[in-house]
Amino acid sequence: MTGTSARMLALLSLLQARRDWPGQVLAERLDVTPRTVRRDVDRLRELGYRVAASKGPYGGYRLEAGSELPPLLFDEGQAVAVAVALQNAAAGGVDVAEDAERALATVRQVMPSRLRHRMDGIRFLETAAEHRVDPGVLEAASAAVRDQEVLRFDYGDAADRPPRRAEPHAVVAREGRWYLLAWDLDAHDWRTYRLDRMKPRVPRGPRFAPRPLPADDARTYLAARAKGSTTEDRWPCVGMVVLERDAREVAPWAGSGDLEPLPDGSCRLTVGSWSWTGVLAAVARFDAPFTIIGPEALREAAVALANRVHAAAAATR
Repeated sequence: MTGTSARMLALLSLLQARRDWPGQVLAERLDVTPRTVRRDVDRLRELGYRVAASKGPYGGYRLEAGSELPPLLFDEGQAVAVAVALQNAAAGGVDVAEDAERALATVRQVMPSRLRHRMDGIRFLETAAEHRVDPGVLEAASAAVRDQEVLRFDYGDAADRPPRRAEPHAVVAREGRWYLLAWDLDAHDWRTYRLDRMKPRVPRGPRFAPRPLPADDARTYLAARAKGSTTEDRWPCVGMVVLERDAREVAPWAGSGDLEPLPDGSCRLTVGSWSWTGVLAAVARFDAPFTIIGPEALREAAVALANRVHAAAAATR
């Protein structure tokens, strides 16, 4: 590309990234003068892009929506991102694999040959999510979050029950599944619902004022709930042991635990779980002798578990 076309592509990318850009800021980002920015904006308008301008000392530019799609302009990074995102759509858990494949083919047709070559070189095998979400359900839940309107829906196999009513707070994707985080109006508590088990009803309910989450954000709350907490993304029970096994053998199975190799060939493992017995189970799966470093609650749980195991081994039928 020539310098002018490359600069226009960079300008368009900046305009698409945020709502308003002061002219001086655009000039600094592109390393040109404000006059050059004005000329490049005029060229984009000639291509069909609707770029609004505001005058004055704080004037700037805004890329408006609503016009017909002009020729697509992608830089190399954007072309790679599009190829990766669309090919990986099936792994996202939303049932749009066929639409994504057609979209990739459409975008590819309008790419310059150089970028088509780069996109065609990106090929990988993805693992489709086990539970697929209807795009209409994702759209309905997301719209209810955006509009702050009560969502009514059937859940699971309970179609014969009254619909659930909830104030939707956020839609979160986690480990191949999609969840709606919402305040359940009947349970009077926060709940998480799997989108693949939801069937939204229409019309939606009244508008509501959002409630404060017990955690910093929706992702933290969902991660905390998965670990038996509601406020922090951490396990309620965390213990430390010295495991008589090489750290390289432990590392592939340590999960979220912290692992530290020791000079004598053993390793120090810090691992969490729902309960102290769960911590012991996570350690015992390595089938190696270990020494408990702490805390005391873990030692007490080990004694209680040892007694139960001994009683189970001695029992006869």
